[in-house]
Amino acid sequence: MHEAGRLGGHIANLDRHSYLFGKKITHSLSPFLHSVVYDNLKLNWAQLRLDSDDMDLFLQLLRHPRCYGASVTMPNKVAILPHLDDLTPECRAVGACNTIFLRTKGSETLYCGANTDVVGIRESFYRNVDAGNADRAAHLFRDKPAMVIGAGGAARSAVYALRTWMRVRDIYLVNRDVEETLDVVAECTARGFGQGLVHVRTPEQAQELAAPGAVVACVPDFEPHTPEEIQARAVTETFLAKGRKGVMLEMCYNPSPFTRLGALAGRHGWKVILGTEALIWQGLEQDRYWTGREVGELPVGRVQRAICEAVKRNSGCKI
Repeated sequence: MHEAGRLGGHIANLDRHSYLFGKKITHSLSPFLHSVVYDNLKLNWAQLRLDSDDMDLFLQLLRHPRCYGASVTMPNKVAILPHLDDLTPECRAVGACNTIFLRTKGSETLYCGANTDVVGIRESFYRNVDAGNADRAAHLFRDKPAMVIGAGGAARSAVYALRTWMRVRDIYLVNRDVEETLDVVAECTARGFGQGLVHVRTPEQAQELAAPGAVVACVPDFEPHTPEEIQARAVTETFLAKGRKGVMLEMCYNPSPFTRLGALAGRHGWKVILGTEALIWQGLEQDRYWTGREVGELPVGRVQRAICEAVKRNSGCKI
């Protein structure tokens, strides 16, 4: 209970609080992002880091009378689901929760799960293409192929956002591990949004397919070394080199949003959206649940500037 005692000292000075529940979260920008919102709204609220996968401890802390919810990150996004009273449609569909919010039903408090990662992906495209005109931006991607690089939780969220909201046609899956990719296909199909998934394994196969309009890269920033990694990168570059260019959302932003894959896409003439955009829009969606205010009522511009400055300080890069 040492961790609970440490957090208790912070809670005493706050009107309300939430948690960031996950492992390896020391450098997460989530608490900072939310602090910018709360400072602007003059709320004495804060998000506290709980670097843990101790579910019993977390559930106990969550039931503090002044706790308003939590951000949930790896490895807890799936493990938390059985402990929640209700799930939003996208949370249920993706099978992962990154946001806990509270609702009341009579005298009962309900602990509800949402997945705002999917909103972060959608809004990153809609807010950064065609001067932020969501309707016109949607037509750039609708009924055209898309591509997802990777096969983890973020890739599943990307498939959901692309299929359900952006209404793309086929979705090319590019990944170094065949079994992981087949798992994504099976899970998305079982959950009702797996139609049109195409596992592209070779550059030759990629050469025969139409260029994607939207790409979501969901892999860490590393130079490919193994034969499988080199092959996946070659497949990706085959698509990027096609004559028709589109937009890539590079989900990776740690330690820097300026990744090798993003640079490769830029050299091929693609518009690249930094991963900090997905961070910002999923975080603002979380605060919509927690504060009860619509995103347009939140300090969007201040959050964007603050995250930009934070990344610049942390990565030593110019933004």
